[in-house]
Amino acid sequence: MSQRIDEIDKRIIYYLALDARNTATTDIAEEMDVTPATIRNRINRLEEQDILRGYLADVDYKSIEGYVTYQFICTAPIPDRFQLGQSAREVSGVVSVRELMSGSTNLIITVVGDGTDEINKIAGELSDLGLKIEDESVIEGEYHTPYNPFGPENITKGPSLTDFMSLAGGAEVVEFTVSEGAQIANKTIEQAVEENLIADEMLVVGIERDGEVLTPKGRTQIQPGDILSLFSKRPLDKSSLDAFGT
Repeated sequence: MSQRIDEIDKRIIYYLALDARNTATTDIAEEMDVTPATIRNRINRLEEQDILRGYLADVDYKSIEGYVTYQFICTAPIPDRFQLGQSAREVSGVVSVRELMSGSTNLIITVVGDGTDEINKIAGELSDLGLKIEDESVIEGEYHTPYNPFGPENITKGPSLTDFMSLAGGAEVVEFTVSEGAQIANKTIEQAVEENLIADEMLVVGIERDGEVLTPKGRTQIQPGDILSLFSKRPLDKSSLDAFGT
């Protein structure tokens, strides 16, 4: 049965989805002008209604040496879809199951294994349950964000990421659009470096503006709407891109 929620509930859901571990009831209470006890009671009610179903750790398994994350797209007979999905959760190595409202390819199962032999073993166990594996692929990355309409109107927005590439040795190249109101907007590359808006390990390697590709130089001014290609010597931390968003 669908549950009705109000603006306080929406804000709680937003902040817990953003960072449940570091979200304080007092912070939400202050923003919504209610008491912390009200927020705690609302959280308890959302849990009882199964709207808040848990607080999961965001684990990057591929960062652990030897481990790989796979996604299996499976088909289950419609009458057995729910039961097979629950049975799949019991298979060692399965970390998530998504049930889709479709006749075929209606279960998406994410698994983690210590190498391809273990992944093949998991695939065999899923097949033994009666699931037909239609497709499979390695998950390179997975990114989560809260549902913005439940957040405050003045929510900070990051740059619009358009491309991403991992290089040997942990280096990365990202391509994104500079947001309106970004800290870095209308500053030259030299100014951005001097103000620590561009970290030492970063290098602007390309700028596209109005369909024209520019060669980045120290005096090149970064403008809202520019598509920047940024090279980093090591994996980028999300906060390192804050200056490019609003």
